[in-house]
Amino acid sequence: MSLSEGPEQPRIGVDEWVASAEERRARSPLARAQDAIERVPAAVKLVALVVPFAVFPLFVNSQYLMQVGIDTVIFVLLALGLNVAVGWVGLLDLGYVAFFGIGAYLYAAVASEYAGRYWDAAIAIPVIAVAVAVSGFLVGLPSRRLVGDYLAIVTLFFLQLWLVVLINASWSRGPNGISDIYPLQFFGRQVTSLDAYFYVALIAFVVIVSFLYLLNQSRTGRAWRALREDELAAELMTMPVNRLKLMGFAVGAGIAGVAGAIYAPVQGAVFPANFDLVLLITLYAMVVLGGAGSLVGVTVGAVLINGVLEALNDADNASWIFYGVVAIALLALLKPWWQPIAVLVATVVLGFAVHEIAEQVRPSLVGGVTLGDSRLDRLADSWVLLPENVLTGDGVPTGWLGRLAYIGLVAAILGLTLVRSHLWRLVALVPVLYLAACVWANVLVAQPAVARFVLIGAMLVALMAYRPEGLFGKQRVEIV
Repeated sequence: MSLSEGPEQPRIGVDEWVASAEERRARSPLARAQDAIERVPAAVKLVALVVPFAVFPLFVNSQYLMQVGIDTVIFVLLALGLNVAVGWVGLLDLGYVAFFGIGAYLYAAVASEYAGRYWDAAIAIPVIAVAVAVSGFLVGLPSRRLVGDYLAIVTLFFLQLWLVVLINASWSRGPNGISDIYPLQFFGRQVTSLDAYFYVALIAFVVIVSFLYLLNQSRTGRAWRALREDELAAELMTMPVNRLKLMGFAVGAGIAGVAGAIYAPVQGAVFPANFDLVLLITLYAMVVLGGAGSLVGVTVGAVLINGVLEALNDADNASWIFYGVVAIALLALLKPWWQPIAVLVATVVLGFAVHEIAEQVRPSLVGGVTLGDSRLDRLADSWVLLPENVLTGDGVPTGWLGRLAYIGLVAAILGLTLVRSHLWRLVALVPVLYLAACVWANVLVAQPAVARFVLIGAMLVALMAYRPEGLFGKQRVEIV
């Protein structure tokens, strides 16, 4: 046996710490599942992604759900474009939403009563894609030598500048937007139904995701990934770093332009408020959740985030999602299996004890009723503190205890991170979970607009603690 084949000899050219980390990863069930997915042929993955979308209209008889489906596909397109800049090239682009807005307003400029033109979509969409890609190239020119925070500041300035122009310019009708946009028209035939719009967006998704897959497998895709890992090393290997960055800006912007050109006729109007920072944060959440750099992951992340946001509009669904996310997070983060069960049981016991004591000492602390109507909310009435609301002069409930509990919850979570002992962290987790349930029942379930983003943020924080690379992202081992 040669020296290199000995069981205890180091592998030539491979760092032993990295090799051991890879071996530990290979033994985990999640890693084995991820490796199995990577071995699936690309055509099979594409079919697996497209078929659920394609059959969606067959099982839906609601116009609202069809609109949600169209919005989801548009979000997928936007997330795929953002993934080019963030996941492949490694650019922290905070102006990406502006390209989405440029695409939407360009369609309004070529197909609206206000513009006095009605271009065929077969011409308008490719022209808009090229025009927005050129705008991305031009935005990248002054920032191609910037990295990290400096690039983020410049691109964020571009987004804010774009919003200021939209709100104050006469050609965009200011904050009133353009509301007389014509529907899509292909070769003289108008697209009028939501089902037809859904399939138009789906066809765009198939074309774009196929293009991105081929691009990722090309020399350009490999160069982008090398640039993301180490810009200096890529430059030393004679890669055209600046040109690669500009290409990343342009490709991502072009995809956003296509999404904007589909979004404008679907909505029938475009407004500056449609392209703000909230949308940017949502798109980044989709990319981070699915896994930056993974086409499958970004697609799944966009579907999950948009689906959860829509489900959280209903207070009944919101409560199930909230308590379900808490339970899943505990099961994922706490090992072995008995620890999350012990924490949940202790939290339930603490809740009933606190509720009983409050009912005996001060009944007003449990005299209120939560706004949720699900079975979980009815159980919460006999478990969490629900004080009777004190009304203001205008008849509006103050909810003072709920707001105080919200502040206390933030402080408790921050304090929990400072606890070093694992045993004491488990003990402290019990009152923190109960406090979170009180905040949910008193404050968040009554404010779905706030609860949506608070819960999404909590999900992302838990995921980043357990799996920083996202659901389908590739784990990276770095030596500092």
